[in-house]
Amino acid sequence: MAYKYLVIVESPAKAKTIEKYLGRNYKVVASLGHIRDLPKSRMGVDFENNYEPDYITIRGKGPVIKDLKKYAKKAEKVFLAADPDREGEAIAWHLSYLLDLRDDEKNRVVFNEITKDAVKNALKNPRDLDENLIDSQQARRVLDRIVGYQISPLLWKKVKRGLSAGRVQSVALKIICDREEEIKQFKPEEYWTIDGNFVKSRKKFKASFYGVDGKKTPLADQTETQAILERINKEEDWNVKKVTRKERKRNPQNPFTTSSLQQEAAGKLNFRTRKTMMVAQQLYEGISLGKGGAVGLITYMRTDSTRLSDTAKAEATQLIHDDYGDEYAAVKARAVKNKEGAQDAHEAIRATSAMRRPEDIKQYLSKDQYKLYNLIWSRFVASLMKPAIYDTMRVDLEQNGVLFRANGSKIKFDGYQIVYKDSSREKDNILPEMEENDAVKVDSIEPEQHFTQPPARFSEATLIKTLEENGVGRPSTYAPTLETIQRRYYVALKNKRFEPTELGGIVNEMIKEFFPNIVDVNFTAKMEQDLDAVEEGKIEWVEIIDQFYTPFKEEVEKAEKEIEEVEIEDEPAGFDCEKCGHPMVIKIGRYGKFYACSNFPDCRNTKPIVKKLEITCPLCKKGEVVERKSKKNRIFYGCDRYPDCEFTSWDKPIGRNCPKCDHYLVEKKTKKQSQVKCSNCDYTEDVQN
Repeated sequence: MAYKYLVIVESPAKAKTIEKYLGRNYKVVASLGHIRDLPKSRMGVDFENNYEPDYITIRGKGPVIKDLKKYAKKAEKVFLAADPDREGEAIAWHLSYLLDLRDDEKNRVVFNEITKDAVKNALKNPRDLDENLIDSQQARRVLDRIVGYQISPLLWKKVKRGLSAGRVQSVALKIICDREEEIKQFKPEEYWTIDGNFVKSRKKFKASFYGVDGKKTPLADQTETQAILERINKEEDWNVKKVTRKERKRNPQNPFTTSSLQQEAAGKLNFRTRKTMMVAQQLYEGISLGKGGAVGLITYMRTDSTRLSDTAKAEATQLIHDDYGDEYAAVKARAVKNKEGAQDAHEAIRATSAMRRPEDIKQYLSKDQYKLYNLIWSRFVASLMKPAIYDTMRVDLEQNGVLFRANGSKIKFDGYQIVYKDSSREKDNILPEMEENDAVKVDSIEPEQHFTQPPARFSEATLIKTLEENGVGRPSTYAPTLETIQRRYYVALKNKRFEPTELGGIVNEMIKEFFPNIVDVNFTAKMEQDLDAVEEGKIEWVEIIDQFYTPFKEEVEKAEKEIEEVEIEDEPAGFDCEKCGHPMVIKIGRYGKFYACSNFPDCRNTKPIVKKLEITCPLCKKGEVVERKSKKNRIFYGCDRYPDCEFTSWDKPIGRNCPKCDHYLVEKKTKKQSQVKCSNCDYTEDVQN
């Protein structure tokens, strides 16, 4: 079929969606991401010629480029529609170079959402390639190449092969290692609390010790606590000294940025960062909604802005009036201020149409797509609703100078919470009606000893939040950074929390000592600000590289001379190799520790380190069930006779059979409870955690 215009996007899914919006005059094809990059086998940066990058065609992209050139020759005009960010601009620039497009021809189109109107409007308003955006991305790529290709060989030489270092990943690793050190150095401190159960008008309520003689008083030890208890007469009524009633508002949260979406999806949906971005990409690129065809359901998912367009606000406000009533719609949209340093290149992540209610399109979405779309749609709509209003009541009770305090609250108007139940939503805690000088009876007084807890290890969500708060990295870098430090086995995710490995500790200490700027949070944040300044046309990209490379080169030369080789000694495994009789040892590999023969390379026998459950394999009845890890570090269960027996299960077998169908039972854990389920039928048992 003849066509006049060629539109090049990054992914086939996006191409499929967009082609449905355009007439037969358009052909939409995908570049499948980047088509040119720096070479993998060498540095690819000319230090003698203003750090000029030496780009080459990515291996395997030859057929794609051949097709693109063929399609471009037949077209009157080529539109470059890569993603609307720095990286997308760079891809468009490389495409322009390879297809030999004229510099003076406006052929760059961008759209924040893949909807019919947005796509058609973008094609009506093409622009020139943005040289500042391209330079900013080029500077980032060159910086990362210099760091990676000059520190990584040192790690290979001095520690072990296969290691790597990078600007953002090294800072992330240091943050995790620093937290681990805090935990090791933490010394618990004792403190006490006293809770009281009180009764007023036959209604029970709780209050906690606040202070003595009108002053707040912390309790450090048992002696201080006992002194308070001795002042309390359990037979005597308490006096209501003061009652404070207030009305408190809780405002809705802003619509999502990339990092806040990753954090909320982790907390509410139990999604890993990578999964969140993968599902968001699907929603952005387009989902087929039956006869209506494919449509992009959310706006671009890599953004640090909380801004909403006037059109989006108007449509969502209309939906609020229609679906929830006038009393729920905010009279005036709250002024939204982006965080300092935010690029604000795009809107917040929102539904492309508020009228596309999650329940209405649920049948067209996968389970994960529905969950994430519902989260994004709800937060977007809720951000334009009135605050939730609580009636609060604070009561101070006194006896013999000892003061206890009770706090109660009751929701008066649910506001935005009718749509979006945020994580901090309070449960009603209704106190009985009381007035000053009322008498209140005490039911029991319960002192309790506590110890302060060390800071928690980082989860994916809290690490992303910390990186963002410190200005390290940008929305597009968080997911790949977390993936890299796990893939290199610098950190392990245990119970959904990051712990540095021995290898990660060694690498962190080495980079900290010899390349302090690389792991300095402030230095890395300043570098991100400089890259933003390049994007804004305030600084030349070569100047940024020059400022960094001059001192960095000296650090590399010093490290070459002074870093001593680190030998990671193998641990004895405690048994011999069944193939050659030499002792087996424990080695560290790409996916963690494993057993290997000490007679390597003459003997290449290796075995995974497995945890035995002392449960007979339910399939072969001969082997034993062991805990294993997948390449993505996810725990699963299998038979120790593999490959002779191929039994595997993501859920943990418990060693009992189902009373209903006699298949094996497994334990399935959720945040609130563990549930025993049959691997075959609908039999379940609830077991509280």
